[in-house]
Amino acid sequence: MNDILRLRKPHPCGGYDWKIVRLGADIGLECLGCGRRVLLPRRELARRLKSILPQDDPSPNAHE
Repeated sequence: MNDILRLRKPHPCGGYDWKIVRLGADIGLECLGCGRRVLLPRRELARRLKSILPQDDPSPNAHE
């Protein structure tokens, strides 16, 4: 959840990056460009996925 993905083709708004908002048989994604939400089957997402972007925020236990 909340991972940022980069897909191969751009969304019509021009954004390539999506945030995972739902996990299950279908994966829910939210476009970081326009906020549009879509559901994709896991197999379709695996075909469209280009890369998983690193998280900018450190984990809460990183400073201990």
